[in-house]
Amino acid sequence: MATVRYFAGARDAAGTETETVDATTVGELHAALVARHAALADVLPRCSLLVDGVRAPHDDTPVPADATIDVLPPFAGG
Repeated sequence: MATVRYFAGARDAAGTETETVDATTVGELHAALVARHAALADVLPRCSLLVDGVRAPHDDTPVPADATIDVLPPFAGG
């Protein structure tokens, strides 16, 4: 199972800082997260997903079983 870590607005929408999810692709992960936390449906499309520190650009990006997924909403400022 992958460990999902939420930051900022994504953490607020999920109602948790971290959880584990069983998914083999980013698309499956997205569907599983929205099924668990309906409020993420509006937030996830604006977020960057990092799989073990590397941006996942597509829904078919693989998610290894022991991966760490960071859900990063856009940040303002510099």
